[in-house]
Amino acid sequence: MLLTIDVGNTHTVLGLFDGDEIVEHWRVSTDPRRTADEMAVLMQGLMGMHPLLGEELGDNIHGIAICSTVPSVLHELREVTRRYYGDVPAVLVEPGVKTGVPVLTDNPKEVGSDRIINALAAVHLYGGPCIVVDFGTATTFDAVTARGEYAGGAIAPGIEISVDALGARGAQLRKVELTRPRSVIGKNTIEAMQSGILYGFAGQVDGVAERMARELADDPDDVTVIATGGLAPLVLGESAVIDVHEPWLTLIGLRLVYERNVSTT
Repeated sequence: MLLTIDVGNTHTVLGLFDGDEIVEHWRVSTDPRRTADEMAVLMQGLMGMHPLLGEELGDNIHGIAICSTVPSVLHELREVTRRYYGDVPAVLVEPGVKTGVPVLTDNPKEVGSDRIINALAAVHLYGGPCIVVDFGTATTFDAVTARGEYAGGAIAPGIEISVDALGARGAQLRKVELTRPRSVIGKNTIEAMQSGILYGFAGQVDGVAERMARELADDPDDVTVIATGGLAPLVLGESAVIDVHEPWLTLIGLRLVYERNVSTT
């Protein structure tokens, strides 16, 4: 089985693949202060509950693929693979790792590894041209050409960041539950904030994705818009441009990168 780990600024998502199928997944908070030993204990607790894995850390794990937007966490995960999975092939996505995705930005090294991984998985699943909208700590828009090239993207404050900022800076405002209000016209402060957050972000997604699609293809309808990330379900029903929801897009991309870099024969 292949263990995939996607470390984001807020959450870390772990996925377990049996062949091409993801058979289990977990989401935990990202804590840059966790040591390698603490991470190993956490992973042991999560995977110890799965019937396909043995009692010892690493039982039935034949490979590991990791990407991280947090350098300190990547450093500790490198130590986890060395100490606890020493005999298991591991791919940590960093410069030098083969992804097969040409990056057309001014400085390719600036592009987060998770965004390249998402582009790889998107083209593999749906072909190009396409746009990946990742609802995480930031809301990112990644444009992929018909030839599978990473063309560039856009970065906006994430939904939770915006909610926190609104509650912190508004004297009579507070953090609210992220859910659909009764109507767009809020009848109280909480509903008004929920409406602005939900429909405001849906409008942002539609506006940015539509403009990107016009730049990517002669016919914008040829562009597939793929939503991923932990907060994607909040916006799915309100966006007019999202074609498909793929919650495990990054994990699938990590599986593909592992296969490109480790011989499976």
